[in-house]
Amino acid sequence: MLKFVKQNLENIDGVSIYPIISLLIFFLFFVALFIWVFTAKKEHINEVSNIPLDEQLKSEHS
Repeated sequence: MLKFVKQNLENIDGVSIYPIISLLIFFLFFVALFIWVFTAKKEHINEVSNIPLDEQLKSEHS
């Protein structure tokens, strides 16, 4: 199976750029997430973390 895929991919011009693009997207996503986590306001994090425990919100949606 791998030989079949490898043989087909070798025939495509410029296919070597796709793994690089995928790695860059993966890396940039996690860098952005890391930056957001460390720059987010503590009040916002506490508010969002308490949403499942908030009885008033649960009763409004029922």
